[in-house]
Amino acid sequence: MAAAKPTLTDSLSFCLAQLTAAAGEGLGGGKDTATNETPLGRALLALRTRHVKAAGGIERFRARGGLRPLLALLRRAAAAGPAPSQAGSGSAPSSGPAPSSASSSSSPSPPARLRKTLDLALSILANCCTEGACRTEVRRLGGILSLVTILQCVKTDSIQNRTARALGNLAMEPESCGDIHSAGAVPLLVESLTACQDSQCLQSVVRALRNLADSPQHRLALAQQGAVRPLAELLAAAPDPALTLALVRALLELSRGCSRACAEQLSLGGGLGPLVSLASHPKKAVREATILILANLCAQGLVRPALGNAGGVEVLLGELRRRRGPNGAGPASQQPLVRAVCLLCREAINRARLRDAGGLELLMGLLRDPRASAWHLRVVAALVGFLYDTGALGRLQALGLVPLLAGQLCGDAGDEEEEGREAASWDFPEERTPERAEAGSFRSLRSWLISEGYAAGPGDISPDWSPERCPPPPPPPEPAEPTSPTLGPASLRTPRTLRTPGRSPAATSEEPWGREGPALLLLSRFSQAPDPSGALVTSPALCGLLAYVTGSPGPPSPRALRILARLTCNPACLEAFVRSYGAALLRAWLVLGVAPDDWPTLRARPVRRQHRELGEMLLQNLTVQAESPFGVGALTHLLLSGSPEDRVACALTLPFICRKPSLWRRLLLDQGGLRLLLSALTRPAPHPLFLFFAADSLSCLQGLVSPTVSPALPPTIPLDLDAPSPCLYEHLLGPAPIPAPDLHFLLDSGLRLPAQRAASATASPFFRALLAGSFAEAQMDLVPLRGLSPSAAWPILHHLHGCRGCGATLGPVPPPGQPLLGSEAEEALEAAGRFLLPGLEEELEEAVGHIHLGPHGGPESVGEVFRLGRPRLVAHCARWALGPGQCPRKRALALVGLVEAAGEEAGPLTEALLAVVMGVEFGGKGSSLDC
Repeated sequence: MAAAKPTLTDSLSFCLAQLTAAAGEGLGGGKDTATNETPLGRALLALRTRHVKAAGGIERFRARGGLRPLLALLRRAAAAGPAPSQAGSGSAPSSGPAPSSASSSSSPSPPARLRKTLDLALSILANCCTEGACRTEVRRLGGILSLVTILQCVKTDSIQNRTARALGNLAMEPESCGDIHSAGAVPLLVESLTACQDSQCLQSVVRALRNLADSPQHRLALAQQGAVRPLAELLAAAPDPALTLALVRALLELSRGCSRACAEQLSLGGGLGPLVSLASHPKKAVREATILILANLCAQGLVRPALGNAGGVEVLLGELRRRRGPNGAGPASQQPLVRAVCLLCREAINRARLRDAGGLELLMGLLRDPRASAWHLRVVAALVGFLYDTGALGRLQALGLVPLLAGQLCGDAGDEEEEGREAASWDFPEERTPERAEAGSFRSLRSWLISEGYAAGPGDISPDWSPERCPPPPPPPEPAEPTSPTLGPASLRTPRTLRTPGRSPAATSEEPWGREGPALLLLSRFSQAPDPSGALVTSPALCGLLAYVTGSPGPPSPRALRILARLTCNPACLEAFVRSYGAALLRAWLVLGVAPDDWPTLRARPVRRQHRELGEMLLQNLTVQAESPFGVGALTHLLLSGSPEDRVACALTLPFICRKPSLWRRLLLDQGGLRLLLSALTRPAPHPLFLFFAADSLSCLQGLVSPTVSPALPPTIPLDLDAPSPCLYEHLLGPAPIPAPDLHFLLDSGLRLPAQRAASATASPFFRALLAGSFAEAQMDLVPLRGLSPSAAWPILHHLHGCRGCGATLGPVPPPGQPLLGSEAEEALEAAGRFLLPGLEEELEEAVGHIHLGPHGGPESVGEVFRLGRPRLVAHCARWALGPGQCPRKRALALVGLVEAAGEEAGPLTEALLAVVMGVEFGGKGSSLDC
């Protein structure tokens, strides 16, 4: 088959020459009788269908200088006058008879030829503008103004379509986008939205508007020029699928950082209902874009009630629930939905819908999720909207909100961006005044404050307190606080005031509102319940509040202090404070400066005076409750009829909150509370700080029993170690002893130790029978002593010869930090008992106590000494652990060592601690105390 005969239009040079000639001479020209087309028409058709669409064709067209004559041709066409306004097809014809010249009476009229020329030239330009270099060149050559002129003058659908497509392609460059806005194209494109009927033309116009919304400033300009309402009206008209996709994509761009004008126009255009319906569209692109539009609209309070009425709350909740599911998307895709759901909580109507649709559970799930920590502050602020919804608060409490709020007080939650004033609740719409615009929510609240007597007039309330000037919703006024016997202004002073120019500080003393403000406001609301004990008087909640009060970099919010005071003054919370070890926690954290994280290390934490005063005040509040008739009955019931855990907790707490001797003596001594506490020391700890609490409780009880006793220190050995008594055994060790030794003891190591038989025989019944009785050793000059090392035998020989306090007993005692079990000190003690030397036993025990329980000993040595099992040393250990002058941390660590050393044999430890607490002597074998 023969190859097709080449034509002139196959040459790019020929086409460019025709284009250049037409741009310079005009749009006329003779008709080619063979093809019934003008040379310009054939050249434009070839450029569009062959040259520009070929691989690298756009680049070659630009490199050969084709853009300049093309734009010149468009300018001439635009200047030739507007074409008749008629609906045309979406595209220019590519074949068929071409219009003839104007001189032919039978040919089409010149406007038809002009329209075809514009169609082809605009199509070529739109295709060229898909390349970045061409977009730059078109902008440099002033092509944008030409396109805007055509958009204004030629109202044919096909030309409007191609012009909008070219502008949309140019708008992909930020510089071109700004020039298009400056050229006034937006009103013309908006006009095309209402005038055009062709779907393809509408899609091009919608796309151009979408690309023009490339920045917040441009989006605002589009909304202010009325670009959003026609889009919403088109969407409400149920267009074809392609146009629907284009519309939702454009609305998505226009609604980013949704402005008030955008929200108003979308609502007035009837777009809310269609958007909610499209959220379940089968096409994923439409569905996801629609959901994001709904989320963006939530930034404007004025549209949120209508959005909720249209079903937007359920749609957004369902989508967020789906994305948080096992097969859902990552946190980044959840962020706009979380923000939208939180904003929906600002209106009562939407809160009711959200609550009924399971939104509370969803928000609680976000608070529990550590991956969502960046949103926790926003979620807590949203929950403040349910502050006076009793049903919702009960549900939130049942879901475990209180410990989560307490954890938020000192957490590392991410900082959310602040919302603008337009995101404020629309329950009280704005009321603009000539003097100053004030949010309606503030004005309504101000009226309420005046009507209820909280303020004498409008001048008593600063407009700067408006909730739109702080994280919404605003903190409402709290009811009167319960009175406390020791509630003083020093502990609950306002840390700082917000000042308004021209107003005195006294008139503007307001509650500080920081990142912890929403959580504290909710906790305060929970604390105002008749019985808040089940939620707030728990270890997690109290730890959160105390961590905030003591760890805040600045003065803590007075609301946190009022919460603690309110709880300790509520009789319904007394039993909860006892069961949860809350009173012991208050004393440890605030008075002693020991938080759970500080235990069991000995990290020093300075105790601030204001914290100590706060702790003492709160404990005094609990004391008032405990010593009331109701409190006495409650404590007695807990101690006598409570569960084993409650009984132990009650016995431990009583020394902290009971000051009446008749009460604590009856409960702790007469009714066995003290023995109950002591017996629980060796059982599994019911609280991480249980042994610390127990050591502190026993020390406090000791102070109650013996308030005038001086700090108990371990007994010292009789002799001054710095100036020991003369040694009576030394003269036997010299080269010429006088008198000479008449006896030697032989040790297992072969060492011979000199001795005097008479002195040794009179030292103990054992040696009297051995050396002066009927045994063979009485006739021997070298008497073996089995099972003794030289260091253990040394204090025995000194004792046999009358040495008391010469320092020999210190020799076998290892230094602190080394074990005593298996040491030479234990061997010497065992030998002293075996040889019936009670005086030496006591002196060795005093030496052990002096080294390990003296000034240089630490709490880790107490358990080592206890393991020796010597009754006198056990008493020394108990006195060391419970001594009133002891550091609370060291006291507790010593008790831990004692409990570990006692193991299952807790009897000796219990008796020793009981004796120390009661202030009686203990140390004899088999001694016992009744309590």
